[in-house]
Amino acid sequence: MLTEKELEQLLVEMVKSEGGEAYKFISPGRAGVPDRLIVLPNGKVGFVEVKSPKNKGQMRKIQIYEMRKLLGLGMKYYILNDPIQVPKILDDIAR
Repeated sequence: MLTEKELEQLLVEMVKSEGGEAYKFISPGRAGVPDRLIVLPNGKVGFVEVKSPKNKGQMRKIQIYEMRKLLGLGMKYYILNDPIQVPKILDDIAR
């Protein structure tokens, strides 16, 4: 079973292999922002919150608040807690 850090690194590697960028999303003074901002060719963007596979995607209340806010703005948002999800997430962002 991968750690959260290993899962995040897998995401970064796969995004780069698709010609994109996986920016580490840090927002000083604002808690709960997703871990990664994924930017793929042709202007495709999505946000990814990475969780330990053993965590099963449990999010804090502030993370849920931020997720709902981004979804309400029409953004793509994903909770990644299993390596098998990475290709599916990237395919969905690319659409």
